[in-house]
Amino acid sequence: MNRRYGIAAIAAAMLSLAGCVTETKAGPPVKPVSERKVAPDFALKDSNGQTLKLSDLKGRVVLLNFWATWCGPCKIEIPWFVDFEQRFKDRGLTVLGVSMDEEGWEAVKPYVAKHKVNYRMVIGTDQIAELYGGVESLPTSFILDREGRIARVHIGLVSKSEYENDINTLLKDPAPAGARASR
Repeated sequence: MNRRYGIAAIAAAMLSLAGCVTETKAGPPVKPVSERKVAPDFALKDSNGQTLKLSDLKGRVVLLNFWATWCGPCKIEIPWFVDFEQRFKDRGLTVLGVSMDEEGWEAVKPYVAKHKVNYRMVIGTDQIAELYGGVESLPTSFILDREGRIARVHIGLVSKSEYENDINTLLKDPAPAGARASR
C-alpha cells in the first residue's frame, strides 16, 4: 500500500515539474469590459505555412490555448475545443492552439491529424509566452472578447462547462463596427 502512495507521489511531482496543471479552482468570472487589457499581438505560421496574426481575428471571440502534446490535462481539453470550434464558429468563435512543443511541427502535425483537431494551430515561442505573462503552466488559456481584449484566463484544467459559460457570455456581445468577422 505504501508503495502505491510513493508511486502516486512521484507521478504527481513529475507532472508538476513538467509544467502541467491538472486542476484549478474556479477563477473569477469574465472580467468587466473596463478591466480587460488588449491581448498582445503576434504573427506565427500555421501548419500550412500561412502567417496568422492574432489581430486579424478581431471581431471574433478567441479561445487562445497554450498547450503541448505531452501534457495530460491538455489532452483532456482538446476534444472540448474541437467541439466548441464546430458548434460556435458560425456564431463568432475561433479556437487557436499555441503549441509549446520543443519539437515543433514534428510533434504537433501527427498529433493534430490523429486527434482530428479542426482548429488552427501555431507553434509558440518563449517570446510569445513572455508576452502573455510568462506562460509557465500548461494548459493555459486566454479567452478574448471580440475587441481582442483578455476577458478570462484559465491556468490548468477547468471544466468544459466553465469554458462554455465564458464563450456564451462573450458571444452575446455584438461584433465591433468594421471588425473583420471571418475566420
